[in-house]
Order: sequence, then C-alpha cells, then structure tokens
Amino acid sequence: MLQKYSSIIGLAGLILALGGGVIYVIRSQLTPVASIFLIVGLLALLTYIYFNFEGVKRLLGKRTTRYGANVTLMIFIVLGIISIVEAISVKHNYRWDFTTAKLNSLSDQTVKILKSLDRDVQAVAFYRKGEERGINDVLDRYAYHSSHFKYEIVDPDRNPGKAKAYEIRDYGTIVLESGNKREKITDSSEQAITNAILKVIREGKKVVYFLTGHDEGNLNESGARGYSQVKKAITDRNYEVKELLLLREEKVPDDATLLIINGPKKDLLPKELDNVEEYLKRGGKLLVLIDPENAPGLVTFLAKYGFKIGNDVIVDRLSRVFGAEPTVPVVVEYEPHEITRDFHIACFFPWARSVGVAEQLPEGITAQSLAKTSPESWGETDIARLKQGMASFDKDKDLKGPVSVAALATVEIKEEPKKEGESKTEEQKDQESKKTKARIVVFGDSDFISDSGFNLQGNGDLFLNTVSWLLEEENLIAIRPKQPQSQPILLNAVQGRVMFWVPVVLLPLAVLVTGIVVYVERRRHK
Repeated sequence: MLQKYSSIIGLAGLILALGGGVIYVIRSQLTPVASIFLIVGLLALLTYIYFNFEGVKRLLGKRTTRYGANVTLMIFIVLGIISIVEAISVKHNYRWDFTTAKLNSLSDQTVKILKSLDRDVQAVAFYRKGEERGINDVLDRYAYHSSHFKYEIVDPDRNPGKAKAYEIRDYGTIVLESGNKREKITDSSEQAITNAILKVIREGKKVVYFLTGHDEGNLNESGARGYSQVKKAITDRNYEVKELLLLREEKVPDDATLLIINGPKKDLLPKELDNVEEYLKRGGKLLVLIDPENAPGLVTFLAKYGFKIGNDVIVDRLSRVFGAEPTVPVVVEYEPHEITRDFHIACFFPWARSVGVAEQLPEGITAQSLAKTSPESWGETDIARLKQGMASFDKDKDLKGPVSVAALATVEIKEEPKKEGESKTEEQKDQESKKTKARIVVFGDSDFISDSGFNLQGNGDLFLNTVSWLLEEENLIAIRPKQPQSQPILLNAVQGRVMFWVPVVLLPLAVLVTGIVVYVERRRHK
C-alpha cells in the first residue's frame, strides 16, 4: 500500500524538509513548526528510499550522479571553509571605517576609557524586536575595544521578568552596571553611554569649584556673556560643580579637586590669595582665566609660580584669514604636552593677553607654554591706541610673535618629615608623589569658553582637556564625539549632464544595441 504511494510520500517529504529549512533560516531559530516539518519530511524521505532502494542505488551508480555528487561535495567543502573562516573572524577581526567623519568609530576618548577598564561593565539594552539593530551596532563597537565590556539586548515584551527586575518603564532604556553601581539612560548616543560608564566605574565624586565675588563669568547665565555651557560640560562628565565665595571661607574646601578662577574683573583680596596659596601647598589644582587689564594682584601672585603675564592685548593679522578680527588670535599649533596630544583643531581667543613662562623658574617648579599664536602676531602694550584702531607693532615696547596665550606649571610640594620608624611601600610613595604636586594652568582669556565661544572649533575640547589634566585623568584627554557631517556632492552643469546621460541613456542604449546585433548575427548564421 505504502509502496504504491511512495512517490507522493517522497515528494511530500522533500517539500516538508525544504519548508522546515526555510522557516529556520527566516526565524534564525529552530521553532516547533520547523522541527516538525524537518522530522516528518526526513521520515517521509527515508520511507521513499526504503521502498525504492534499488532505484536509488541505480541512480547513485550512474556517471552523471557521481559527477553531481562530486560537485555537491566540493560545494560543501567550500561552505565548510567559509564557515571556519567566519568562526575565526568572530574572535579575531579588525575594522576599518572609511567614512570621512568616522561615523562608525568611537571617539579617542571613549576608546581610552574602554582600554583602561580594569573591571567588568555590563550593558543591558531594552529594545523591542526589530528596533535593536542600531543600538546593537553601537554596543558592539564598545565590546570590540574591551573584553571587560559585555552587553545584552533584551526585548521587554518577551522577557517581562527581566524588565521588571531592572524596573524598566520605557523602551530604549539602557542599563549599565559595574559591581554594585547601576546607571540608567534613555539616550543611545556615544556621549551618554560613555558618561554612564564613567559613573559606574568612578570611585567617589570630584568637586570643581568656581570662584565668585569678583565679577567673574556667571555659570548660571545663558547667552553670549554666560558660561552655562561650561557648567553643563563639566557636569556631564560627572563632576560636581560648586561656586565658592572665598571671602566667607577660612580656606579652600578640602573636597575641592579643582579651583577655577574664571575671568575676575576685580582683584582678589590678600587673604583670598593666601588661601589659594595654602590650597596649592596641599597639592591643589588651579585653573586661571585672566583677561587683559584685569586683576593685577592675581598677575603678581601667579608670577611666584613662574608665569609671565603681559599687560597687553594680542593682535594677530593672520586672524583675517579665518574671518576673525585681529584682536581674536587664532591658535593652530600647540606645544607638546598631554593636554594637546593629538589635538590639531584651531582655537579662537577673543581679546586675550600674553601668558608666558619666566626665564628663571623658582625652585621646584616646572613650567612650559601650551599654545602660541602665529609669527605674524604681537602683544600690543598700547591698549588705548588699540581700542582706537590705530595700533601697530613697536619692536621696543611690544612682544613679538609667536605669542604664548596659555601656559602651565607643576609645583612640587615639600613633604612633611617622615616619622621615625615609619616605612612606606613603593605604591604609597607613588600615590603621595601625585598628591604632593600642585598643577596650575593659566589662559590669557576667559571669553573663549563663554557660551558664544565654547563650541567654536576646538575651544571646548581644549578647555575640557585642560580640566582632565588638572584632575589627573589624562586618560580622558581626547577629542569629544563628533556629530555626523553632511557631505554633499556638488556638480557643475557639465558634470550633471554627464551623470544623467551616461548611466540613464548611453549604458542602457549600449546594452540594447549589443543585444540587437547579437540577435541579427544569430539569425543570419542559421
């Protein structure tokens, strides 16, 4: 009975087996339906072979069958080689990003953070099925750079238990956790993810103080004269920002990891300068942005640390090339330092004064210039004439370019005498060595980080790099993530006509003519 319908059974088995295979390929998993199709199909094929064994045997004995089997075998060998190469490439691979703006690559800053990870960071992204491709690509780039970074994509609808455990309320939430720290974000940008990583791996929270009481730049004011973007940028990097009215304090707070004096219009009182000096003796970190004609007492104070701050305004005729006024010097080259490593972006310093380094440095102080203007610039000392638009270089009075607009100093602090019988390990000595070195950076301008200048070319990056160095987080010094750039293809009229006629008219016409010629030739030779 079965033998009579064996051909139908064989055909049905082949259809079922192929159907099961197609379902498996489409769903990327062996579903119950696919399993049933495959099992029933294979059983049906085996049944057909059982009842038609002699016919199958004769078929296999034919020469054409042997050739077909050889071809099939070669196909499987090639597929096997491809599979092995694919399996190896999963663990050992390298990526190239050919986009101009490196849109498919992580920023140098993020890569450095990932390479410095010394603990596991787990990311769990809650995305619905079909919406996870973008975030999967982003997280895969993170995992590519560090074996300590693991990630998982979870569909909250299919795994509600896990979503409930993480208290997920919105699709698109990403949870980053390390140890007992956990951070949730709903922004899938590189900056948000990297900041979340910093939050879960950083021990404690660093506090950045901004001095107030001398008509400094207002952190809470938006607009051209405000500094709200500076505050936001520092806060986004997981530092706590506080204002410090030193007039009311006995000293700079002990939790201050960085003190910023941002463009004071009035001078600091002697008691305040004494407190700043005492803070530096404790290994404090200081960033000063001082504008021309302001705070002469602060200039004298900084001279004790090897800074040579001129009573001038930098004029740079080369600025006109960049569309800026001569009193907005443009810096395109930087002195070698960790702050400016791999930094090649122009910075603009509107109405800036010179900040150099003294020839004879005090004992225990190392200092260097950080950024200089072009050789065409100079430090104009006759500021009154400059304001009238009549300034010109005077070799006897003015400072010839290149003019240094920023400088830094490292101050070694004398250690307290070691108690008798006290011994320290090498690690403790290294840590104390870091703590007993004060760091100071001085810029001859504060406007370059105002809301109108912070996002101008590399201004914001240079400032944040400086903050990272002062906070002894050199691994964070790099260029921040860039936004995608539009790359339009601009064609002139001739190029536009070529781009239309060649692919739209000429190529199809050539194919048509070739076909007609072949057809005619074949007809003629029949």
